[in-house]
Amino acid sequence: MAPQTAPSAAHCRRLREVWRSAGWPCHDAIEIELLAGGWLERVRQPGGHETLRVTDAGVALLADTLARHRARRDAHEALVERVAREMVRGGRLAWRGLALRAKVGEAWTVAMPDLFSIRNTTVEHYLEPVVHEIKVQRSDLLADLKREAKRAAYLQLGGECWYVIRAGIAEPDEVPPECGVLVAGDTRLEVARPAPRRAQSLPFGTWMALARATPVEGWRDDEAQGWLGGEPT
Repeated sequence: MAPQTAPSAAHCRRLREVWRSAGWPCHDAIEIELLAGGWLERVRQPGGHETLRVTDAGVALLADTLARHRARRDAHEALVERVAREMVRGGRLAWRGLALRAKVGEAWTVAMPDLFSIRNTTVEHYLEPVVHEIKVQRSDLLADLKREAKRAAYLQLGGECWYVIRAGIAEPDEVPPECGVLVAGDTRLEVARPAPRRAQSLPFGTWMALARATPVEGWRDDEAQGWLGGEPT
């Protein structure tokens, strides 16, 4: 049977679950729609019980979904890398993929900003920690903006919090005013709205997380030392 309706994210999740499992039916609305659409089929087993199997159309749908997710992830990672390099070129130390504890209200939460950076300095008051959250899809941005606790955690971690958005996916005023907005065009990053700056020190837990992680590659220490005595060799 040819698929009859456009699949949703919930349909694709269920297909993946069936693909990875023994195919036991749930008998719910999503399963009915997958069966009617031709992405699943019922299989009568020798013992008389019925299981589900992903059809060829279902496998094609999973492959297409995987390709779209990979393309989206690649675009996101490319922009994260681009912003990280800009931070390093600006004399900052930058980290990707950190898991940092932040207190929101009376509860502790783990925040995972796309990019966390500090100034390359030995003076704690000059660190200026900054959080960058990267968005290349409008749906991802809108979903993220609804997560007030996540944004509050970022504001606890950084003296500045920025949303970096791919050009065309949103207007700057859609982002809450407590965050800055960088718009990523084809060739440059443009400040659409500066982030409010607040004095922010790093708690001990954040220092430990930075110590365990590897920053984005930049200049080497021996290259930096060369400038202290004149022209680098």
